[in-house]
Amino acid sequence: MISIDAIAVEFSGRTLFSDVSFVINENDKIALMGKNGAGKSTLLKILAGINKPTSGSISAPKDYVIAYLPQHLLTEDNCTVFEETSKAFASIFSMRDEIEALNQELTVRTDYDSDDYMKLIERVSELSEKYYSIEEINYDGEVEKVLKGMGFLREDFTRPTSEFSGGWRMRIELAKILLQKPDLILLDEPTNHMDIESIQWLEDFLVNSAKAVVVISHDRAFVDAITTRTIEVTMGRIYDYKAKYSHYLELRKERRAQQQKQYEEQQKFIAETTEFIERFKGTYSKTLQVQSRVKMLEKLDIIEVDEIDTSALRLTFPPAPRSGRYPVTISDLSKSYDNHLVFKDASLTIERGEKVAFLGRNGEGKSTMVKAIMNEIDFAGNLELGHNTQIGYFAQNQASMLDESLTVFETIDRIAEGDARNKIRDILGAFMFGGDNSTKKVKVLSGGEKTRLAMIKLLLEPVNLLILDEPTNHLDMKTKDIIKDALKAFDGTLILVSHDRDFLDGLVTKVYEFGNKQVKTHFEDINGFLATKKLENLKEIERK
Repeated sequence: MISIDAIAVEFSGRTLFSDVSFVINENDKIALMGKNGAGKSTLLKILAGINKPTSGSISAPKDYVIAYLPQHLLTEDNCTVFEETSKAFASIFSMRDEIEALNQELTVRTDYDSDDYMKLIERVSELSEKYYSIEEINYDGEVEKVLKGMGFLREDFTRPTSEFSGGWRMRIELAKILLQKPDLILLDEPTNHMDIESIQWLEDFLVNSAKAVVVISHDRAFVDAITTRTIEVTMGRIYDYKAKYSHYLELRKERRAQQQKQYEEQQKFIAETTEFIERFKGTYSKTLQVQSRVKMLEKLDIIEVDEIDTSALRLTFPPAPRSGRYPVTISDLSKSYDNHLVFKDASLTIERGEKVAFLGRNGEGKSTMVKAIMNEIDFAGNLELGHNTQIGYFAQNQASMLDESLTVFETIDRIAEGDARNKIRDILGAFMFGGDNSTKKVKVLSGGEKTRLAMIKLLLEPVNLLILDEPTNHLDMKTKDIIKDALKAFDGTLILVSHDRDFLDGLVTKVYEFGNKQVKTHFEDINGFLATKKLENLKEIERK
């Protein structure tokens, strides 16, 4: 059990949160929720011991092991994937080596009665008791099992980590954490760079094998699958719900409705009291009553309503210019990079108005197919775009294409048309660019903020084929809901590359599966696809 007692954090005179207290029990699975900027990642870093609170304390039992996975990290470049992952057992191997060295020293020393000799014996005894209490396992076998679960192939094990993207390096770090079997695992957006199969494997591990877990994630399905408790960080306070995320949303709605009612009643009381004071402050016979009510107002604890609810805001795309019946037609399309075949003889036809998903493990060709449609790469085979097809494309690096000399407001003001021009500030507010944030220069925005701004820009351009490659990685739940509703109402054609099952649910009606050098068509929604894949995975396990 770890106890957080009255911690507070201040930055440059601004209080991020204060008097925060809660307990993490042995097998708690906790979702840490709240708006971007509320302090979730800061709280996670404090739990990890990376940051210190301004005041308050955190206490944990002796030898309590806490493992932390941040949003962004890089592993070292001088190791293979297998060597880097094996570092999870570095402390155990170090303990074994120290025991061997101490035993060797004891065999050659003859000062049996000296204090130093007795200290050596005590140290060997202490280490041996700890070392031999650890369950004997096949370390190489454990490393292999976890790496495969994280999506690595056996041939990847001997490749240097320098050959892998940041997302794959993050998986290596996550594999090291899981192998350590810590008492508490802290995860900050662990699924951003993971495909659906790897996420399902991670879910199973966290639910059935991990001890305590605290996770920040915008993947609603992932959070609901692994957590049973939700801690919300909002306006400098926390609210602790013994409920999974979907139930927490209902409880939070009830709480805020009650807050709103109490707030309105208090404001009415303040107005009536203030009116009485103003009316009778010069009346001698009412002096004591006036003074009493002035003191009452001074001591009043003002009720605040947590955050502004923007749920009424609805984003709508401009009407899509009419395209031909088949915006994308592909037949016998193949792509290789040198000797590496990505896929062969792929054929697919996307009809006007269809909303489809490209799914599959990372590296199987989803983004490659998108680049072929965008005519960014060479390929073999046939690919035709239909009459009057106008594409809006959101790439994973879309944020880097923004004009950094403009402000946030100017970026959107330059492209907004029609009714959207009257709602620019509302739209910016919904994407967390309200108030002074709208006057920030693009060049000072974080990577996540640039991603959100690029998404707004795309949503306002009149197109009839939208291609979105992992659009939700940096978006919170509220923003994703707004975008999802807008995409549902979009009357054009949609191609979506995403691992976010909740985002895909109810949005796409056809799935193209990329894998084994092929592209397979599934005429079903995401839930039907996942059910099918689960059966296939079980058969694969049985064959092994």
